[in-house]
Amino acid sequence: MNAASHRVTNWTSTFNKSTDAKDSLLQPPAWNVNGLSPDGKQERSAYATPLPQILKNNGYYTIMCGKAHFGTYQSIGKDPLNLGFVKNIAGSAAGHPASYFGEKDFGFNPEKYIVQADMPGMQKYYGKDIFLTEALTLEAMLAMDTARQRQQPFFLYMGHYAVHLPFQEDARFMQHYLDQGLPRPEAAYAALLEGMDRSLGQLLDYLDTNGLTDNTIVIFMSDNGGYSHPPREGGHNTQNWPLRGGKGSMYEGGIREPMMVRWNGVTAPGSVSGQYVIIEDFYPTILEMAGVKKYRTLQQVDGQSMVKYLRNPNLRNNNRPLVWNYPNNWAGGNLGEDNSFMTAIRQGDWKLVYFEKPGKLELYHLATDIREEHDLSAQNPAKTREMARLLTAQLKRQKAQMPVYIQSGKPVPYPDELLPIK
Repeated sequence: MNAASHRVTNWTSTFNKSTDAKDSLLQPPAWNVNGLSPDGKQERSAYATPLPQILKNNGYYTIMCGKAHFGTYQSIGKDPLNLGFVKNIAGSAAGHPASYFGEKDFGFNPEKYIVQADMPGMQKYYGKDIFLTEALTLEAMLAMDTARQRQQPFFLYMGHYAVHLPFQEDARFMQHYLDQGLPRPEAAYAALLEGMDRSLGQLLDYLDTNGLTDNTIVIFMSDNGGYSHPPREGGHNTQNWPLRGGKGSMYEGGIREPMMVRWNGVTAPGSVSGQYVIIEDFYPTILEMAGVKKYRTLQQVDGQSMVKYLRNPNLRNNNRPLVWNYPNNWAGGNLGEDNSFMTAIRQGDWKLVYFEKPGKLELYHLATDIREEHDLSAQNPAKTREMARLLTAQLKRQKAQMPVYIQSGKPVPYPDELLPIK
């Protein structure tokens, strides 16, 4: 589901409680603060049939490993076992760990419940000299062992907590980056990244060792652009060069992400597809890859399978519009005005961003301006009008929520309402 459809548009934490920062001008809408629910019994939730549930119904051993963060800690979605996973390793309502260190029990405190330290199945690593990334990797391989013993196909959702705050030092890799001259915060960030990369290598080696490589599809992706604020070094939104912005931004630094697919016999090694895709495309794609043709869902599936683009990387669809909707206030403007109250659309190489607080439209041509340095909205009013109308139509079609003005209680204008009548 697109964010405009499922309405879990901000990060979740406490049951029935918004995580939005306060703003003097705009009020976020009543979004689905409780996250994902597989039935209609929980208020302010996105009701949907989870992907792992369909795979489980079709004989897969479904494994959740690492960061789940599908719902608030008092909600149904807090527990991945309620969402179609057979095995849950460290998945809970936590969006980041309390600690990456096993010798610190990953932040667990027996005297006090800490959401970020709620990591089911990780107690055996308490007090041990092990980094969370490595521990999760070991547990993922043990879970795949179980699937092999049962002679079941498996689906592993490997959601590493790295790379996420707190940027703690993975001692296995720190010294290398310090020797390169990186400041300590940047060395810690790089070490977290290398730890995740090492994990992927270990998992690929596991597939090779156990004869699973030819019959296993591997999809690697990030969930957002790189974090680009303190404690990272440098100014806000300067770390994802050549892209502008970072996590939480509608600029390419926030929404353009690395993604790779290895599907032996289908994707040619080293091949590249120029087709743009979006996260909701994974749902129908994975089901098609698994040969699951007949399934029913509570939700309308917004995504489109990308299998044909994997089979033929020369295929391209420049007509499909992609929409991002964030009617929320992430950090109260402390991270810059491009991190709150915004929606955007891409069609082909054209991209329109609507910043709702200042009531501003920005137009970019990504093929010639990947850094989004040249706003063409004034220079090309016809394309601006076309994209604004298309974005408005998509938002209305998906019944997208919009922020409202605190003083009047009225929603902000749709993008096409900002333009002169013509």
